[in-house]
Amino acid sequence: MTPAGAFSHATRKWLILLLVFSIAVVLLAVTMPPTSQPHTYHQFADQRTLLGIPNFMNVVSNLAILLSGLLGLSYLWRSYRRPDGTEQRHFLTTAEYWPYVVLFASVVLVAPGSAYYHWESNNASLLWDRLPIAVGVSALLAAVLSDRINPRLGLWALPALIFMGAGSVIYWYWSEQQGAGNLNYYIVIQFYSLLLAVLLSLLLPSRYTRGSDINKAIGLYAVAKFAETFDQQIFDLGQIISGHTLKHLFAALSIWWIVRMLKKRTPVSAKR
Repeated sequence: MTPAGAFSHATRKWLILLLVFSIAVVLLAVTMPPTSQPHTYHQFADQRTLLGIPNFMNVVSNLAILLSGLLGLSYLWRSYRRPDGTEQRHFLTTAEYWPYVVLFASVVLVAPGSAYYHWESNNASLLWDRLPIAVGVSALLAAVLSDRINPRLGLWALPALIFMGAGSVIYWYWSEQQGAGNLNYYIVIQFYSLLLAVLLSLLLPSRYTRGSDINKAIGLYAVAKFAETFDQQIFDLGQIISGHTLKHLFAALSIWWIVRMLKKRTPVSAKR
């Protein structure tokens, strides 16, 4: 656990600035005009049906996401318990363990939620796609807070971050039902949470080796979002695979990279 006063004066100033900036971002989301979802959002480039499955590639590519989440949960289970049931700590504290449990469980739930959405694309099914995504992003931020600042802070922040993540999606869906959809809070959760995780990782050292891997994983997710943005253009290159399908594959790779990080890292204190 990071001792009180372990941060330099300059680092504490940066943390205060990040806190103030985070509050400003939330206030901006509250005060700015609602960001509506484009009417063409549900129109994906690859709408081919195969084996009776509509939007086949976008549906079945979620198997990669499911696999990455299961690999993460499997690793956590094997690292936490020996075959005889005794505890085996691959985390310096138990508090650091739970954000990753929530993260990988959310990833597992993203797979059926996203498959359901792509099977029948509408706002009602999109709700079940976005809910676990928002919770997973929130859990990742809690994991970074735990690693870079204080394990107890990450654990205490986890329920609040989950509540805000899930709440942003529920609010969006409710606003759609009222005829004026507002994505502001979901945008903050999905994008600003990841940006904040990157900034914290750049400013503060990790308690473990391979600390830069978290930014590489977030970078892979950024590539996934880029592919999603150019869904049609990528599909037009040869009508083999669409940008949205690539999004699923890169998102799965991003999660696998986090699993890889956890497997390979060691406590910095132990290394020294």
